[in-house]
Amino acid sequence: MYKQTTLKNGLKVVTSHMPGMESVSIGLWIGVGGRFEEKRLCGISHLIEHMLFKGTTSRTANALKEAIEGVGGTFNAFTGETLTCYLVKLPSYCAKLGLDILSDMALHPTLDPAELEKEKFVVCEEIKMYMDQPGQHVFEILAETMWPNHPLGRPVAGYIPIVKNLKRQDLVNFRERFYQPANMAIVAAGKLKKEDILSFAKDTFFMPSSRKTFSCSMYKSRPGGMKTAFFRKNTKQAHLALGFHSVKRSHRLRYAALLLHIILGGNMSSRLFDRLREEKGLCYEISSSVKYHRETGAFLIHAGVDNAKLVEAAGEIIKELKELKKNSVTRDELARAKEYTRGQLLLALEDTGSRMTWLGERIMSEGKAPSVKEIFRKIERVTAGDIDEITRMIFNEKNLNFATIGPASSSERKKAKETLRGLRR
Repeated sequence: MYKQTTLKNGLKVVTSHMPGMESVSIGLWIGVGGRFEEKRLCGISHLIEHMLFKGTTSRTANALKEAIEGVGGTFNAFTGETLTCYLVKLPSYCAKLGLDILSDMALHPTLDPAELEKEKFVVCEEIKMYMDQPGQHVFEILAETMWPNHPLGRPVAGYIPIVKNLKRQDLVNFRERFYQPANMAIVAAGKLKKEDILSFAKDTFFMPSSRKTFSCSMYKSRPGGMKTAFFRKNTKQAHLALGFHSVKRSHRLRYAALLLHIILGGNMSSRLFDRLREEKGLCYEISSSVKYHRETGAFLIHAGVDNAKLVEAAGEIIKELKELKKNSVTRDELARAKEYTRGQLLLALEDTGSRMTWLGERIMSEGKAPSVKEIFRKIERVTAGDIDEITRMIFNEKNLNFATIGPASSSERKKAKETLRGLRR
């Protein structure tokens, strides 16, 4: 499905030829994100991402955008806990243009002081936007609750006072430390020639890496009991999120956790959707998700409910978790979850952008990407006993973290806590 070459300086070059496509998606991946930051620099990875669009030593910000959009392409970037990615999607005959733009941004940014002051204001507005979206903000509150005093518990976009105080030299030092070939990958998927991508990488990223390892703060604490966070706000709808510490990326039950997520809240056929929306009529949106890190993980549940239904909704979620702990999933449930997971992967890999993103995330996080057949084998090997084991492992009251945004009164908060403690019984 893909070819990978590692240059002498550590740069990874990954290509996935999709001859039936007319587009190519290219990502320049950097192995850095929020969890690599000291608290005094919280948000700097994300700010650097913004600043790389503000111009290089040979191109203005407008020239960068016009080059990509002038051929009908799209241009974007994102920053996460561990990775930053700059990406383009354009007609296949413009692949070299895309590579040239991305490499110019990463290797020759001006980081202009005047532009930095403007962009800090823009990022602060972005942070305010997230805070005004309770469905987004509740996850930041939950993260702070789950990972206290650790980079995983801080928002990737940062805190407004810290972002405002970041200096150009802070960005220069941070970029020089992490933006090195040994901490980068060029990933391309679509109609392409591997030799052309590899030749460009060798000619452009010829500089040596001054360091080959890039460490971050590892999470070592263990759950010590249920933790709750209530953010009082006059919203039209209460947003609640439950978070459980789960298995790390390399754990043998990784795919069991994934299938548990599908069964519990991954689609409209899931248990939580059926119980809270279809049967009880408590919400419009209810879902679950999983996160994997190198040393830990998280299983998350989120719902937006009527303010007066907060306690009831929390209670129904707890009931479903207890039911899942008491009785194994059915053979049909497990089979449907496996088929859904396989189908979703196949559909995603049909798109050049989704394939590039999937390959980049796996290769940067794990060193390589498994084949589709290998993933299917691992999914198929998951048993109902594995689902039981992961369920018992993570769904317990001591491992429960709860966050909510809404106008809940003190009595409602007390009732909610008592309801959540029902998971222990």
